[in-house]
Amino acid sequence: MGFKAALKTVSKMEDSEKIIEKLKFNDDGLIPAVAQDITSGEVLMLAWMNKDAVKETLKTGNVCYWSRSKGELWRKGEKSGQTQSLAELIVDCDNDTLLLKVKQNGVACHTGRKSCFFSTAKNGELVENQKVITPPEELYGE
Repeated sequence: MGFKAALKTVSKMEDSEKIIEKLKFNDDGLIPAVAQDITSGEVLMLAWMNKDAVKETLKTGNVCYWSRSKGELWRKGEKSGQTQSLAELIVDCDNDTLLLKVKQNGVACHTGRKSCFFSTAKNGELVENQKVITPPEELYGE
């Protein structure tokens, strides 16, 4: 399903409510969401969503997460410009985990790498397997 088709299927608010009703959120009201690049299939990141984040994502087509550390909605790319456009939302067999197929604009990781999964366990060590594409200070002005 393409991006426009995904948006069309949940364009009405009641449609997103029907989807959200079927999801199983944990005791904190959260559900894990794995973001995967729609083109390459690469796993980009894992984050959390609450009902409002799911609703906003389905409504706007721009991925929104829940920041556990800040206790607020986190609109991916709001500060860095590295946005994610929803292409497809897939729910696992238990309705308790989301797979978000996204079009990633720029890098997904706050470290400036394409993916948050950039270290591989080898011989008792963690070996970085991705280079920094955009330095964090360029992303966040720090």
